[in-house]
Amino acid sequence: METAIVKAVKDAYRSGQEDEALLPIVAVDRDGRPIGRLQNGEHVIFYDIRGEREVELTQTLTEREFSHFERKPDTLLNFATMIEYHSELNTDVAFPPEGRIQNTLGEVLSKNGIRSLKIAESEKAIHITYFMNGKNERPFPGEERIVVPTPEGLDSYADRPELSAEGVTDELVKHLPDPSYRLFVVNLANVDVIGHIENGEAVCVAVRTVDAQLGRIAEACQKNNVTLMVTADHGTVEDWLYPDGTVNTGHTKSPVPFILEDFSASDASGLRLRDEGELSDIAPTILELLDVKKPEEMTGRSLLVRPPIGGHGNRRICLLILDGWGVGEENEGNMICRAGSPHFDKQLRDFPHALLQASGEAVGMPEGTVGNSEAGHLHIGAGRRILLDRVKIDRAIADGGFFRNTAFTRIMDRARSEDKALHLMGIVSFYSSHGTLDHLFALMRMAAERGLRKVFIHSLIGRRGERPESGSIYVSKVEDMCRKLGVGQVVTVMGRYWALDREENWDLVEKAYRALVFGDGTPVLV
Repeated sequence: METAIVKAVKDAYRSGQEDEALLPIVAVDRDGRPIGRLQNGEHVIFYDIRGEREVELTQTLTEREFSHFERKPDTLLNFATMIEYHSELNTDVAFPPEGRIQNTLGEVLSKNGIRSLKIAESEKAIHITYFMNGKNERPFPGEERIVVPTPEGLDSYADRPELSAEGVTDELVKHLPDPSYRLFVVNLANVDVIGHIENGEAVCVAVRTVDAQLGRIAEACQKNNVTLMVTADHGTVEDWLYPDGTVNTGHTKSPVPFILEDFSASDASGLRLRDEGELSDIAPTILELLDVKKPEEMTGRSLLVRPPIGGHGNRRICLLILDGWGVGEENEGNMICRAGSPHFDKQLRDFPHALLQASGEAVGMPEGTVGNSEAGHLHIGAGRRILLDRVKIDRAIADGGFFRNTAFTRIMDRARSEDKALHLMGIVSFYSSHGTLDHLFALMRMAAERGLRKVFIHSLIGRRGERPESGSIYVSKVEDMCRKLGVGQVVTVMGRYWALDREENWDLVEKAYRALVFGDGTPVLV
């Protein structure tokens, strides 16, 4: 049965909108009044995981002191999140961190007095800092960072697929001659960022841009006798088409490359590597090349077949992460092959290389799932397999612990006793790294079992690894579950573009806020 909300989503598709940037759709009653808006004293569970894109919206809804835009006065919410998005947010956390991840690559280098420099554009800076440091919010002593601003004011990044890659490379080239830095970590964001947009021409420009900067970086590393490692956090555009020819804008299960160019030696192709490994093997390889003892916590294995022969105490390394650059079959759907990558191809041909697993269990995810930037960078830095939050939550649902979680029971029981609404907010997808319908359905079942009746659902949609127009399918599934359980009503649908910003684009977040609180959006009679 096609409901009014689902019909409104499909109408938006026909008008030219797509899932990621779908303008807010808001349920209204016969008098045109928005239904299920966030009201003072009500209760919210933001059930997304991963977290870095959820911080700004959570701040908007929870912070007493807030100056980025005007909010509805005296609207205080009782707020719980599935995981910890940031340690300073004023929320209950259902699945808090299980202690700090000890002795990541950054921490080990810091303890050994080794200076490092991390360079990325703002769109990916959090990945080589927060995630790569084991979800540690502060840099370690001796770790410096340069963040190059990602272009602003664009309707779509496809309008400028080059992003700020040249600026990132410029900063690296400028600092490579400084002998005080022993490790450089550089992220080129283009392939992943543009790969999520259904624009083949822009994707090809992104690939060629990254390849050109790779050539510049290799030349600079050779000039400065810096060992270059080239790898990626996950795959994306090397498998960009489904078998029926439609575009897959999501991540992939492909392995990623690892190329080692030892420009500190007379023969840059002299070191030998294992043929295969996984992302958690990168940190142990770096430590071995820097002649630093690997900590016990790092269960990853060095990719070197044999250790370098003496005289490498002052070696310097550049770890270059080509974000989203997977290794796939040479076919019509491989946009890297279609675009052409002469610099990458030459390095793959001339230097030792390996294939690294970057998805599924190798990066702490369920078997058979695609990789993502959080898991990829976390494992590159940790040097061991880290069980991700999604797996922990799935296990808690399976063993029943999820339904006894005090953050959930407290907020639901309070909503029932006060006869106030419970709002469930988050991504609607089975494949997103930011969450899954399984978690929403578990919360809905829990709400039904605890006798709640006023449950409003605010759905965020976004096509990452989904078929075209998949948002309407997922919203329909949520509404089917509402009918089956006899609890819940979908009252908001909007693209994740508005709600899940991480670049302090407060105009985007304000649009999401005004939809949730005031009901600004396309009205739909339900």
